[in-house]
Amino acid sequence: MKKLLLFCLLTGYSYATAQTELVFVHFTDKPNKAAFYANPLSELTQKALTRRTALGIPLNDQDAPIEASYLQNLQNLGFTVTDYSKWLNGVAVNATSSQITLLQGQPYVSSVERFARNSPAIPKTAPASKWNDISGAQKELTVFDYGSGSDQIDQVNIRPLHLAGYTGTGISIAVIDTGFPYVNTGSAFERLRTNNRIKEGYDFVTKTADIYNTSLHNHGSVVLGAIGGYIQDTFVGSAPDADFYLYRSENAVGEVPLEEIYWIEAAEQADRKGVDIITASLGYNVFDDPRYNYQYTDMNGSTSFIARAAEIAADKGIFVLVAAGNAGQQTWHYLTTPSDNAKVFSIGAVDGTGVSSGFSSYGPNSLGVVKPDGSARGTGTTTVNNNSTAIVNGTSIATPIAAGGAACFIQAFPSMNREQIRTKLRQTASLYPAHTDQMGYGILNFGGLYNTVLNTSEIVKKEKFAIFPNPVKNILNVATDHEVQSLEVYDNLGRLVRKNIGIKSVKVEDFVKGTYYLKIQTKDKVYYEKFLKE
Repeated sequence: MKKLLLFCLLTGYSYATAQTELVFVHFTDKPNKAAFYANPLSELTQKALTRRTALGIPLNDQDAPIEASYLQNLQNLGFTVTDYSKWLNGVAVNATSSQITLLQGQPYVSSVERFARNSPAIPKTAPASKWNDISGAQKELTVFDYGSGSDQIDQVNIRPLHLAGYTGTGISIAVIDTGFPYVNTGSAFERLRTNNRIKEGYDFVTKTADIYNTSLHNHGSVVLGAIGGYIQDTFVGSAPDADFYLYRSENAVGEVPLEEIYWIEAAEQADRKGVDIITASLGYNVFDDPRYNYQYTDMNGSTSFIARAAEIAADKGIFVLVAAGNAGQQTWHYLTTPSDNAKVFSIGAVDGTGVSSGFSSYGPNSLGVVKPDGSARGTGTTTVNNNSTAIVNGTSIATPIAAGGAACFIQAFPSMNREQIRTKLRQTASLYPAHTDQMGYGILNFGGLYNTVLNTSEIVKKEKFAIFPNPVKNILNVATDHEVQSLEVYDNLGRLVRKNIGIKSVKVEDFVKGTYYLKIQTKDKVYYEKFLKE
């Protein structure tokens, strides 16, 4: 979406005053970092520190706050200072050519980096659309009626994790987007509010907490709905019991490079709070001012400020998912940044039959890294908005579905290395080891990953069991040396359809053909397995 600007063209007057441009002022150091190391809780929450400890990630200078005296020095020079990054150790300001020279001469400034890459004479091109909406502990079984969201949940095989009790509980997700109107009042988000799942909200564009303002674009609400939305017997999101941090970094009525810094500030705040996942259904390649436009060669994972920050977030143990973009049918048909970064898990879109959505942007990144990493439902996808369901299209909606799957998986294996999770998600996707430029390694398979990790753990190797035959026509058998206390069969809507006590088989001859889930209760463990009734 672009801002409509009315220009009054006055010949000979356009450059009467010095032209400014957005630059990033990099500072030399952090003189007070020792105080941070002495008291990390002054900057990071205990949750953030616990995440890093669990993943073996040490603190570093990026975590220390930016030097306040340097910000004051810039203000004393006449600059307006509102947006800065501790990770990149610098501040974004607008400056003229002479002011850039002044900045470069300051003893606390290591360099001044321009956002602009092009001459003002370069024509403005059509933007790539960022969205295309058309409207370890024992777990108890979680049963949902997914309603109209059933197909998209099953396409990426999240249901086995839900059935095993992994619905995102205890996992925190930062949604960085356009704002979240009606999330504070709509019945589709009531379950989140009642269970205190929304932990924080902030608008980095306006520097207020007014994220629910109804004048804001509802894109963020729709994205959140795909993960945490709930309407009984009608819709369930992909991680309905996760905790959420809601941050606005995007002004839907325009495209300015400062939005990259807003996103970075949001990501840094998410890290402070100890979030486990960032999901971002946005991306950049074209701006209102063509001086700042990116070229495909810039989609290398390190040119843009936002891509650099996304990598830092990943290095700090946050699982970062970003939409690949909706430019597949445009002249610019490539992915956008920050989905170009190798450590960002970028998501493409497919339809209900598993075919790439025509609008889904193409990889790889400009260095040849396979992008997107994987795909989820992005055509005719169900989510919620305010009080009802909505059908939407876009990689914007495929991404939060995948983010919810990641949350459920991380709940099951919280200490698993995040790079290992990214790798195994690629390896269990539908096309691996092959890939396409539009689908990446294929449709994600969270249940397959869950079973793969379970089956390779030492505990499960020692307690191995098998079900056979699968597919089955008449009787399903369980082979194990352990005493089976009960077998329960659930249908594709999560409804209990049969229960046997004390035997290792179950009759299914009267079942309707389709997919079912078997819960195997032994003395000490519960196992879940999917089977197909022929």
